[in-house]
Amino acid sequence: MGNLNVAAVGAPGLAADIGKKGTVSDMTFYEVKEGSDSITLIEPSKYPDKLSSLFYATEMSEFVILTVDKIDSFLGETIVMVDSQKRSKGWIVLRNYIQPEQLKPLIAGTCLEGYEFVEEDPTAMRIALIDMAKAEKRTAGDGTCGSCPVDSHFNVKGVGTVVLGSVADGYFKVHDKMTVWPVKKEVVLRSIQKHDIDAQDGVKGDHVGLALKGIESDELDRGFVCSTDPSIKMTQKVTGKVTYNKYYRGELKDGMMVHVGHWMQMVPARIEKASGKDADVEMSFDGQIIHKPGDEGVVMYLEGGKLRVVGTIVLP
Repeated sequence: MGNLNVAAVGAPGLAADIGKKGTVSDMTFYEVKEGSDSITLIEPSKYPDKLSSLFYATEMSEFVILTVDKIDSFLGETIVMVDSQKRSKGWIVLRNYIQPEQLKPLIAGTCLEGYEFVEEDPTAMRIALIDMAKAEKRTAGDGTCGSCPVDSHFNVKGVGTVVLGSVADGYFKVHDKMTVWPVKKEVVLRSIQKHDIDAQDGVKGDHVGLALKGIESDELDRGFVCSTDPSIKMTQKVTGKVTYNKYYRGELKDGMMVHVGHWMQMVPARIEKASGKDADVEMSFDGQIIHKPGDEGVVMYLEGGKLRVVGTIVLP
């Protein structure tokens, strides 16, 4: 059972030509199935109005399709976001007679530099993506624990509480005991579905529905994390160096309000101390951020004008 999560960013419309439309929120999901193999295409349908839409779509994905119909500040911001999240596998589709030579200077030195330029042929792309999904052959590996950030949640009659999300790392299986963060509530994983097919486990990259026993849907929210990983922690203050992206001209200053994105969270944070791009930054979160030690968060300044992605910071 192979699955591939694909962020369809840039100019809209291509995902609808490749897959069948599914759930719509601040992201629109499209699916392709062939036997037990599947593709999930995620389009950030509220971007550019909501930067979070772009962050979540790329955060949930392992592969990116960037469709370019014009070269503007939103394209630049999209490139910076994808690079900040280190999504190094993808395609670039060009429209309106834009040539690769026009785009190459913009992606030079980013993880998109290795993307393949492909023709806009939805049928051929669908076949190639399914082949990639088949080749995934996801296995549990050596890990005995895993985490699934919550994208959405609801109650199903006869089943109970169900959460949807993509497995961020590791592995878990049916009947595992999981902890729901940040409420630290222990639940039992009653069942797992992948694209409406029952499964026995969830492995990194799988887009899953998890039926949970021991918690109600109204106790959950997007950004919560269901995990069997004992290393999961919550942090309220961070001190560390922000790795600025090369296109961000400003710098963080005392008192600024930023957002730090990690998994399905975008947590507001106040800059308590900043003294230049080469110095450590101290920030305090409005609440706490859920993470594993050493994870990276994407720092965003929503009042930043044409470029709202600042850079990244390592979480302790």
